[in-house]
Amino acid sequence: QVQLVESGGGSVQSGGSLRLSCAASGYTYSRYCMGWFRQTPGKEREGVATIDHDGTTSYADSVKGRFTISQDNAKNTLYLQMDSLKPEDTAMYYCAAGPGYYGGGGYYCVRDARPYNYWGQGTQVTVSS
Repeated sequence: QVQLVESGGGSVQSGGSLRLSCAASGYTYSRYCMGWFRQTPGKEREGVATIDHDGTTSYADSVKGRFTISQDNAKNTLYLQMDSLKPEDTAMYYCAAGPGYYGGGGYYCVRDARPYNYWGQGTQVTVSS
């Protein structure tokens, strides 16, 4: 049984930092994508960052240069380091796991939520101005 458990959310002022963690268990695929998504009430879930089994990353333009996704395979943990936080980063943040795609000679992950079939319960991030 796959379980993803997020932690590390909280309230910070604009310009501050937070690090989210996602402890994964039961996910045994050798090739995979993991991602961080966020959602605010009334809006669709937005892909923030992804990382694959090789450590290749991708970021939404809105967080590029401020957020860093990483993974510690020994600890089965996914991280999202968030720096220079802005009020518009306020959202519920979710980690997710799922398959990637083959194309263009490589394996790649998408920031669309639909292919991801395992989700954590979410952790709230609130950034005040």
